[in-house]
Amino acid sequence: MTSQTLRLAIDIGGTFTDTVLASDNETILASTKTLTTHQNPADGAMEGAKRVMAESGRSLNEVTGFIHGTTLATNALIERQGAVVATVTTEGFRDILEIAYERRYAQYDINLEKPDLLVPRERALTIRERMAADGNVLIPLDASSIDALLAELDATGAEAVAICLMHAYANPSHERRLRDILAEKRPSLTVSISSDVSPEAREFDRLCTTVANAYIQPLMESYLARFATRFQAEGVKCPILMMTASGGMCTVQTASRFPIRLVESGPAGGAILAARIAARAGIDEVLSFDMGGTTAKLCLIDNARPQTSRQFEIARAARFIKGSGMPVRIPVVEMIEIGAGGGSIAGVDRLGRLTVGPKSAGSEPGPAAFGRGGTEPTVTDSDITLGYIVPDTFAEGFVKIDPEASEAALNRVIAARLNTNGTTAADGVSRIVDESMASAGRMHAVESGKDLGSRTMIAFGGNGPLHASRVARSAGVRRVVIPPNPGVGSAVGFLFAPVSFEIVRSRYSLLESLDLERVNTLFSDMIDGASRVVAQGAGDAPTQTQRMAFMRYNGQGHEIEIALPDRDLTFEDIKPLTDAFEAEYRKQFSRPVPGMQIEILNWAVRVATPDADVPDLPETPVLTTITSAQTRPITCDVDGQIKQAGFVPRDSLNPGDRVCGPALITEPQTTTLVSTDFSAHVDAIGNLILIQDQKGGV
Repeated sequence: MTSQTLRLAIDIGGTFTDTVLASDNETILASTKTLTTHQNPADGAMEGAKRVMAESGRSLNEVTGFIHGTTLATNALIERQGAVVATVTTEGFRDILEIAYERRYAQYDINLEKPDLLVPRERALTIRERMAADGNVLIPLDASSIDALLAELDATGAEAVAICLMHAYANPSHERRLRDILAEKRPSLTVSISSDVSPEAREFDRLCTTVANAYIQPLMESYLARFATRFQAEGVKCPILMMTASGGMCTVQTASRFPIRLVESGPAGGAILAARIAARAGIDEVLSFDMGGTTAKLCLIDNARPQTSRQFEIARAARFIKGSGMPVRIPVVEMIEIGAGGGSIAGVDRLGRLTVGPKSAGSEPGPAAFGRGGTEPTVTDSDITLGYIVPDTFAEGFVKIDPEASEAALNRVIAARLNTNGTTAADGVSRIVDESMASAGRMHAVESGKDLGSRTMIAFGGNGPLHASRVARSAGVRRVVIPPNPGVGSAVGFLFAPVSFEIVRSRYSLLESLDLERVNTLFSDMIDGASRVVAQGAGDAPTQTQRMAFMRYNGQGHEIEIALPDRDLTFEDIKPLTDAFEAEYRKQFSRPVPGMQIEILNWAVRVATPDADVPDLPETPVLTTITSAQTRPITCDVDGQIKQAGFVPRDSLNPGDRVCGPALITEPQTTTLVSTDFSAHVDAIGNLILIQDQKGGV
């Protein structure tokens, strides 16, 4: 046994499961990628854990910290694999889900597909009660109607119930009483109440969030219990902490109550990693690019802080159209995600157009080259055919690939229909997927009022380094950073995440007539609640508290987040808050609106352990260009011609070494393509820095 801190991070993705083992000084002792086992995700996770333990000569009973992230919650919502859910709302509000926002997301589309909100009208039930917006009881909960409600619930066959009563965010007593009655009389039902899951105004969003939580709660409770039991049986003694969508961590118990907060937890780890790299390198403006086997995720990071949001949409009916999905209101790292990964399937549509994704071959059956039953060509098959992936170095040698199968699939599905050859088909697939990711990044930046041209891309994921220089060129980005261990980047990011929990509550007030005593009491309650959750995972560790107010001009529909001092508010804070709101409003909309009253709808608290210290970045030595002794033929991504690319193991490079493109820099879990118009050098801490030639030469 050892007193050394030993931390294990496992990120289960759609195609691969990434595992990282690190010591107390953040040194990565071992890392690996295993194929995700969809039937029982814990199998692939355990295989990865045993592999890194064997490689480092350690055992699972030595692990003192365990962080886990999974796509299971996301996939269950997207693939509709959750529980049968019924809703209970206030009498007269049965059709909240049907009415939604009272608008069409595509006004003139006569074939518009409505979002699937999981609960059909026949499972939408009501009960007589009514709260006022200020929390006063207008109509008491009608106890005499409980038996009738139970009979209706039984008839629906519901396995889970989402309770969302009017204005329960202001007074949750009716929801809690109804929850307790259901727990007593129908103990097999899983019950989620909106005042716990999302205690905010806006009934439709609050109900959707509660429905989504109830929908995946039975699945996630079972999965998390089995996952924890499996690892405990193998010797793990420490608690397992779960990565959340906001970039923090919580306990398995908290995650079981609020599984909706686990949605997009893996990508959040990647954003945490990119933010840390940006902080250490002193980079103010970053585009995080995480490309895995199933999807690609892009996130804007400014001043070492990922862009965050209070809302996102799940399973959009129209992939890039806002309003076509199921809205969920939870704290989340804001990013754009598209179906562009190594497993994205390519084909030719009925109009003779080459298409890529969003459908993915995943790990089962996988790309054609994997020999696991996949017959359709994928992005990975294209990269193999173009020479970017070398079979001998792929996935540490644990996944054998067949280049001939890749080319055969491309020839059969694409080249034969387009009257071309497999290499040209592969080049077309590659260009389409790269432009799709670059276009998504540009769109995300424009929606945020930002420009990509001045940003540095930080690329990771199993396929991120392979596509980074190509995507950067299309997006107008000239500088790319590839960190150490990029193939398991999100799992590495888990190691730097704080234990945290955020609570948001609605309490409407005009700023000028703020009830300070009531607001300060509200903050005290929220801080106590969040601190209890954090203490479950952090013990007696010190914590930091952030307070926020969501403000807007009177009558507007959306709020702006404004930071508050971490103390009780006083009358003297009114003027600084006014100035802070107008400054932020001017930043986003060019100018404030004179003579308008300011109102606050929501208040928020985030309690977290402090961020890990960021060491200074040593100066990079003088660059020395090296020439690789080995080369490999590749199809140049600039002009489509066959070129000899340098073949360089990453672990052979030292700080200051510079490699000119075209080159393939290989490591156990991924390959970095240095395009013909880029060069790459190693900085003082092992990052690969790719810089585009100013001339853009070939």
